[in-house]
This record gives sequence, structure tokens and C-alpha cells, in this order.
Amino acid sequence: MGILTVANLGKSYPSAGHPLTVLKGVNFDITAGSSVAIVGPSGSGKTTLLGLCAGLDRSTTGNVVLNGVDFNNLGEDERAKVRNQYVGFIFQNFQLLPTLTALENVMVPLELRGETNIKARSLALLDKVGLAERANHYPTQLSGGEQQRVSLARAFSNSPQILFADEPTGNLDTETGEKVEQLLFDLNKDAGTTLILVTHDLELASKTERIIRLKSGEVWSDEPIALQHGQ
Repeated sequence: MGILTVANLGKSYPSAGHPLTVLKGVNFDITAGSSVAIVGPSGSGKTTLLGLCAGLDRSTTGNVVLNGVDFNNLGEDERAKVRNQYVGFIFQNFQLLPTLTALENVMVPLELRGETNIKARSLALLDKVGLAERANHYPTQLSGGEQQRVSLARAFSNSPQILFADEPTGNLDTETGEKVEQLLFDLNKDAGTTLILVTHDLELASKTERIIRLKSGEVWSDEPIALQHGQ
């Protein structure tokens, strides 16, 4: 069953009187529970595409349908509700709230949803990413790897049906990056969460089930891993 459909998607920005086209004519469908990597050189539109798929920005042309919901039909508040209901997002620069502890950062999405037993559930998520003992530390007191693991716990706090990760290991050393990778794929497998990664790391991309390659804002290739490996 499809969870994400991207149809004729395009994004342009005004630039010195002439539109700057970042994406054009992008089409693909993502199956629920699958893992997909979006790769391509810098400036190919990867992060822009991820933001459009997650409803963080509006497209210029085409549309995105997430779990049966067409973002074109929604206002900003409605898109925020859809994100909070279905989506987890991991940013390369973590995007933790500096005035909140690790625990409080994880609790925020649950509080927005009006959930119950928030503290215990958030502590359990921090424990899952190996940070239960750092729950009361602020982001500035955590290493980059620890901050990324907090953002991972936060992304999973609303049990998302789809998780978008923008260069999730880009700011991490090799050992820490491997731990975060393992967590991503474990949660994808255990929870059945659809995983969509944007990455420059082709080794990480090769661990997914499918690679979509962008070039100059267009889909250059879209193949399952088995086919790329000649299997």
C-alpha cells in the first residue's frame, strides 16, 4: 500500500527577477514500511524535496499526497496537524529547543497531541536510544551524537507512519553515525515505519531498499537496490 505519492512536483523561487527552479517534474510512489534513500550532488534539490514531502513547504507545481491526504488542499495549520499525526523528521542540525532538557524536547510532540503518560513514554524512548541517564541535560551539555539521538527519540515520540531524515549522520563521527544508522533501521523494521533518507553517504543509501537519484532537480534514476547490485 502506498503511503506517499509525489506527482509532477516542482518548486521555484524568485531570484533577481527570474524564477530559480529547484525541482521539476518529480514523480514517485513510496510503499508503506519501506526504506528509501534520496541521493544526488549538492544543489540537486534533495532537501527541498524532503521538505515538500513532509509538508514543511508548498510546491509550485504538482502535489504531494501523504497517507491519503493531499497537501495542496490544506492550510499551514492543517498541514502541521498532519505532520504531528503521521510524520517524524530528523534534521542534520538536530533542531532541538535549547531551553528544554533532552526529556522535555522528546515530550513536546506528545504534549501537542494531548497524549497521556507523556514523561514515562519519553523516558522509555530516551532509554531506547541509550540516553536515559542524560534526560535532564540541555542540548549544549550533549555531544553531537547525543543530540542526534535525542532528535531521533523525539521523531519517534508520536509513533510516525513515515520518518524523513535529512543527512542524519552528516555531522557525526563514524562510530556514532553507525549507531544512529542502526537505530533508524531497527525502528523502521520493528515499528514498520516508512523511512526516507536524504544522504550523501552512498554506503548508508545502499542499506535501504531503493535509491532515488536526483540531478539538477529531476529524477535521474529510481531503482530498487537489488537491481542496482545486478541481482
